[in-house]
Amino acid sequence: MAKLKPSIPKGTRDFSPLEMERRNYIFDTIKTVFRKYGYSEIQTPSFENLTTLTGKYGEEGDQLIFKILNSGDYLSKVPNDRLLNIDSKSLTHIISDRALRYDLTVPFARFVVMHQNDIVFPFKRYQIQPVWRADRPQRGRYREFYQCDADVVGSDSLLNEAEFIAIYFEVLTSLGLSDFDIKINNRKVLAGIAEELEVSDRLVEMTVAIDKLDKIGVEGVVRELESKEFSKNAIERLCVLLNSSGDTPSQLQLLKDFLKTSTTGRKGIEELEELLDYVTTLDENILRSLELDITLARGLNYYTGTILEVKTNEVQMGSIGGGGRYDDLTGMFGTPGLSGVGISFGADRIYDVLLELDIFPKETSVGTRVLLSNFDKEAERYALPLLNRLRAEGIAAELYPSAAKLKKQMSYANAKNIPFVILIGDDEIKNGFYTLKDMINGTQTQVSEADIFKLI
Repeated sequence: MAKLKPSIPKGTRDFSPLEMERRNYIFDTIKTVFRKYGYSEIQTPSFENLTTLTGKYGEEGDQLIFKILNSGDYLSKVPNDRLLNIDSKSLTHIISDRALRYDLTVPFARFVVMHQNDIVFPFKRYQIQPVWRADRPQRGRYREFYQCDADVVGSDSLLNEAEFIAIYFEVLTSLGLSDFDIKINNRKVLAGIAEELEVSDRLVEMTVAIDKLDKIGVEGVVRELESKEFSKNAIERLCVLLNSSGDTPSQLQLLKDFLKTSTTGRKGIEELEELLDYVTTLDENILRSLELDITLARGLNYYTGTILEVKTNEVQMGSIGGGGRYDDLTGMFGTPGLSGVGISFGADRIYDVLLELDIFPKETSVGTRVLLSNFDKEAERYALPLLNRLRAEGIAAELYPSAAKLKKQMSYANAKNIPFVILIGDDEIKNGFYTLKDMINGTQTQVSEADIFKLI
């Protein structure tokens, strides 16, 4: 029998020790800023009840949810007529009642409703966990990836959105990115546009098409709307907005002119202006990265107010973050009236961006700080107390696990980017000192134990 070649599912990845050091650098940077703004960490299960997830992401999103087959003979409960129809959609809820989470926001809403008597509102949480989407794998798009979310629920204040913009700005600049756009829009503005175009009942179809603008261009959006039988007049008027450009004040004026008769749309404009005022008061430096994009739609149905999306201009990549306000999400779980707003960082895409720009700090590649050599049993026994003291001082240290030639031990240190090696031979043991080798510049120095702690 032929041996199977090891493989992993498409859209997933293994991570080496170096890659994990770099990923943790990203996670730690994000966590530090989240905590600074008063957010506390929670975690939720990797899978949820299928009914919890479906109907929250739109028709296209629902199709990307990974369903989990029921245990045992899951087909035994399917009526024969359903089996003969060969219709997977009609079978799904019979053979599967659980699914891998699609994002962290819907599980968070479920968490809030279930624990509402135990938490203090406004409730500010962050969550860094993997999510799964049955998407077509491509550069920057994976089927398993981490989201780094922060949400606040139980507050209507636009100060929350302004602070999220500040969080994006601080995290990305802390990671070394300098040229990125934090794009903002408002779903009320989009609802107002639909009113003006007399397609309010087709808002979701319109926003799903607009959300693809970056990928398929204006012509692609037009073709999609034509295929859905939007009127020629509505498409032509919408194209005025899709083809617009200019700074934030000019875009706001264009919207005001377009939405003259829409109460909902003008409410969205007022919220955008209030948000911009908050950001200006918090930190005017953020304005250089902030952009009003009236074509920004974000295809998730639960957004009801401000929507955000972040893109880097230094690398060809999709969005590296996004979010928005969702006034009605907890209402789907029986608790109406709790307004929420949240953002997410795409950690995997951010990793790819930092890697391509080669701006990971060099220290993220360092795990072990010092390697103690091992030439024989006597040297091993001599090294063990020092090894213990180094670790007690918080210094990551290793003793080479078995006696070996110097060349082999040096190769091991180089391969792991260990910056220091302590050589322990007969002379060192006899005279009570150590030889410290700096692996970066190649120098060797005879030192006492006290000197080791000063130099490393």
